[in-house]
Amino acid sequence: MTNIRTVRARIATGLSIVVLFLAALAPGLIDSGSALALIRVPLEAVLALAVLALLPWRTARVIVAGLCALLFVSATLNAALDRGFTVTVGQPFNVVTGWPELVDAYGVLSDSTGPVAAPAIVVLVIAAAAGCVVAVAASLLHLAGLIRRHRRRALIGSTAVIAGWVVLALTGAQLVRGEPIAASDTVTAAVATADQVSAAERDQAAIRRAGSSDQYAQLPASDLLTKLKGKDVIVAFIESYGQVAVQNTSYSAGVDAVLRQGNTDLAAHGYSERSAFLTSSTFGGISWLAHSTLQTGLWIDSQLKYDTVTKGSRFTLSDAFRKAGWQTLSDVPSDTKPWPVGRSFYHFGTELNALNVGYKGPAFSYARIPDQYTWAYLQQHELAQPHKPLMAEIDFVSSHTPWTPLPHLVPWSSVGDGSVFDPQPAQGLSPSVVWQDPRHVQQLYGQSIEYTMSSLFSFLTTFDDPNLVLVVLGDHQPAAVVSGTGANHNVPISIISKDSRVIDRISSWNWEPGMLPSPSAPVWRMDAFRDHFLSAYGR
Repeated sequence: MTNIRTVRARIATGLSIVVLFLAALAPGLIDSGSALALIRVPLEAVLALAVLALLPWRTARVIVAGLCALLFVSATLNAALDRGFTVTVGQPFNVVTGWPELVDAYGVLSDSTGPVAAPAIVVLVIAAAAGCVVAVAASLLHLAGLIRRHRRRALIGSTAVIAGWVVLALTGAQLVRGEPIAASDTVTAAVATADQVSAAERDQAAIRRAGSSDQYAQLPASDLLTKLKGKDVIVAFIESYGQVAVQNTSYSAGVDAVLRQGNTDLAAHGYSERSAFLTSSTFGGISWLAHSTLQTGLWIDSQLKYDTVTKGSRFTLSDAFRKAGWQTLSDVPSDTKPWPVGRSFYHFGTELNALNVGYKGPAFSYARIPDQYTWAYLQQHELAQPHKPLMAEIDFVSSHTPWTPLPHLVPWSSVGDGSVFDPQPAQGLSPSVVWQDPRHVQQLYGQSIEYTMSSLFSFLTTFDDPNLVLVVLGDHQPAAVVSGTGANHNVPISIISKDSRVIDRISSWNWEPGMLPSPSAPVWRMDAFRDHFLSAYGR
């Protein structure tokens, strides 16, 4: 019986050591993706055990063990979020500003896995995190109890470990690049969080300063957008339309073919186009940061900046058009509820979404309304009706992740209420199937851009409108599974018009003819566009 108790005690001790060291080293393991990150010395684990061994009160030991376990697990969850956000949106999770983005990420998860699997995954993650906290706390208490019973040997051992850790830290020894053997992942995570708080405060102050002085906000209406009088102006954001869609990828050839055919078709109908690239303030998602950057002329690359700006009165492109006499409209086809910022900040006169455009057809995963229907509704209910000049910002969402199933074009006369699209979702694969193979994801991403741009060209050549001016651009590059690691933030942008005077006004920009910018086309930051546009088309 004594031997059995001894074996059980040794197993418990071994498991406690493994659990504690895994918890302390897990952030580095997640960050590096290499098992060699486990061959490190976690200072926090040693210090936590030392503190627990010295505490004389059991209640205090339980509380401290629970807090330490919570810190370890929180650091691991934060590392997992960092990795997930870096892969999808090109930057780590920000504990100050990233919570709305996390909600949006859940929406994408739900679209990809289904309405049942997504909440089940969240529940499992929460349960696993809670279980880990309990396991780590129990491991700390078990090991601290052993140390208290063997204080002399424990003191010698811990002193040696800490001394060794200091030597390793001073020499910067590494087995994995960027992961020192002397590990302090929890401390590093805490410092990073503190830095994010400080950076958030600096960003807010900078945005307030930039928003307080704006020369265009002071101009009279008679000096704004005078060279576009009488034109309907559409700012068309193409979801996930990045530089990778048109250059040097396995899927860009198909997109390029559509754009070249579009050049030919538009030229035959009297259109001219000029194209270049903009550097977006976001990557892989969080589209509203790009929209606000283009509209405000401010570099808005975080939710905090977005919230700060949209609570103020920065002069936007939509404000300029409204002040100069245009009616203004927004269309966000995947929204199913009111958008307060559209009224309070952008001051759109009309707001359209999934619920008020009469669409009776099916959803295509995230994209509740196919792009062709969005164009058809705009034509039938706005452009074809007697109206004041219109300025509209429209999101075209058929190219939104997960890029399956995809719609295909139907005759414009058949669009109707959208029920013509009913059979189409079943003709594509579900996200759970497609996302098992990154190459399949990339292929369907390319096809989604082909569909969206084909819809645009078909619309322009079917509904011949000499007074229409379009600004067509991507909001951001697609996620890293499509763009690849280290991709830039550049997106194509084009201005399209039948009026040669509209194109002549931007000749000094040196943008390239056609819809397909070359690798040597000009590249601007997206926040530079507003001022260039207002200058080119104003007095």
